[in-house]
Amino acid sequence: MKVSEADILIIPGYTNSGADHWQSRWEKKLSTARRVEQAEWSKPVRDDWVARVAEEVNASTRPVVLVAHSLGIPAAIHAIPEMKQRVAGAFLVAPPDVANPAIRPKHLMTFGPYPRDPLPFPSIMIASRNDPFGDYGHAEDIANAWGSFLIDAGESGHLNAESGHGPWPEGTMVFAQFIGRL
Repeated sequence: MKVSEADILIIPGYTNSGADHWQSRWEKKLSTARRVEQAEWSKPVRDDWVARVAEEVNASTRPVVLVAHSLGIPAAIHAIPEMKQRVAGAFLVAPPDVANPAIRPKHLMTFGPYPRDPLPFPSIMIASRNDPFGDYGHAEDIANAWGSFLIDAGESGHLNAESGHGPWPEGTMVFAQFIGRL
């Protein structure tokens, strides 16, 4: 599949993805990409976020590729039962452990737990070994449950601009390979 043949849905996490974040950069570079906007970025409500993801998927006219970061991942996963359009694949980066009582802010726990059913589409998950919002063992567990191909990003923090992943050329290469195989 080519980027021009898909609707690329950028699904940011808690507080949105700033201008230097790789998601924002990809949104500007990929002609068919659009961001799933949330009404409340700093006080996310699970049902609202899930409904917005499903709404954007269902408004698509081409096969959809989900590009979710952090809290965008549980929003996308919980939206699967409401998705009526074809999702060709999902590119999932830095999954937070939303069932961990130590997560802050605490209201992010409302996005957990993750469903454990295999995903109905191909997916890649990229996780860091020192992500402050979810440990690698958790990412490994959910990737296994979902049938996602897991990529070990080493010690890369939360894979966002703050951890030095603004341009993120390695992510761009993995995404290009992934979409090319869909």
